[in-house]
Amino acid sequence: MDLNLRNAVIHNVSGNTQDELKDTIVDAIQNGEEKMLPGLGVLFEVIWNHSSEQEKQEMLQTLESGLK
Repeated sequence: MDLNLRNAVIHNVSGNTQDELKDTIVDAIQNGEEKMLPGLGVLFEVIWNHSSEQEKQEMLQTLESGLK
C-alpha cells in the first residue's frame, strides 16, 4: 500500500468522533465498492497497532469464525 494513501486516509478521519468513524466504516461496507477496501485496511491497521495482545487474539477469533 502506498504510504501517501495511508497518510491520506488517516488525515481524512483524524479528529472524527466515534459516531463519524462508525458512519465511515458502515458506509464503506454497505457500499461494497472495491475502492473503499484500502481505506478500511488502513483503519484496521490503526486498530491492530493500538490493541493489546488479548484484543488482537479476540479479533483473530472473530475473523476466523466469520470466515467459516
